[in-house]
Amino acid sequence: MITLFAYSRKGMETARRIGGALSGELRFYTAERLAGDGFLPIPKPSAPLYGEAFGASEALVFVSSCGIAVRSVAPFVKSKTTDPAVIAVDETGRFAVSLLSGHLGGANALAERIAEAIGAVPVITTATDSNGRFSVDSWAKAQGLAISDMEAAKAVSAAVLEGDVPIRSDFPVTGELPAGLRYGEGGTGVYITYRTAEPFDRTLRLIPKCVVLGIGCRRGTPKDAIASAVGAALSENGIDPRAVRSAASIDLKKDEAGLLEYCREKGVPVDFYSAAELNAVRGDFTPSEFVKSVTGVDNVCERAALIGADELIIGKTAANGVTVAAALIKTEVRFG
Repeated sequence: MITLFAYSRKGMETARRIGGALSGELRFYTAERLAGDGFLPIPKPSAPLYGEAFGASEALVFVSSCGIAVRSVAPFVKSKTTDPAVIAVDETGRFAVSLLSGHLGGANALAERIAEAIGAVPVITTATDSNGRFSVDSWAKAQGLAISDMEAAKAVSAAVLEGDVPIRSDFPVTGELPAGLRYGEGGTGVYITYRTAEPFDRTLRLIPKCVVLGIGCRRGTPKDAIASAVGAALSENGIDPRAVRSAASIDLKKDEAGLLEYCREKGVPVDFYSAAELNAVRGDFTPSEFVKSVTGVDNVCERAALIGADELIIGKTAANGVTVAAALIKTEVRFG
């Protein structure tokens, strides 16, 4: 949701123009005396409304002075990793100013989008952008990559302003590296990976969701046992849990409470496949006659992991009635 605030009739006109260029759920607010025609009233006191909007919105757009916008959100600002984008647009629509969460929150991109739509000048003040250098957090967000450490991200952003920062990738890279990056070793660097290794003196890891878990378990296995087995398998193989994209198992487990609860808690979608689908997967797997006698498949976890992926990176591991495997999805890194 994007929430827009305007405080005059002229500002409301500009807010409507902005809204016409945006997609998704939009909510408009204005002064109580002007409310109506699609605009909800800003109540008095207004702080609770601003606080609610700050927590619930992807972005806040103030058609007002920067001062009004800053004072309205100041009590609720917490972290660049959680704060929404905040943009101020003057009521005549001349300038669109990115005020807060320019990179991770997307305020810079939104300010540019608004400016293009209404013929305004985008005002972007983040150092990497104003200097035409690589913005690691903006790029990571656009690529859907998890950032391993925000302090390391800050160190990379600072280093980019001083010179080119080395980069490594476990995946094929297409396009030319942007200003601020180079292939190399040493110092503060960026590593695009699904692993937990840190090859630079100070490493920022950017992590794509590219790993599929295959999970098998005995009937009635609790969530904690599954979490423990998966966590141990990932840790022992140096794989970052944030790289997990999905989980998979046999359809006999589609009502397995512990497995479903684990996936729900971790925010990991889970797919279930029939014995015939699993048997159709080609490869060399760790067989179990017992598992085959129960499920009709000689190996559930390895086969399930590979159905939606390309390369097995963790073979079958077993602990406390749980079997875990993991497979890697073919991934590409794009610049430009």
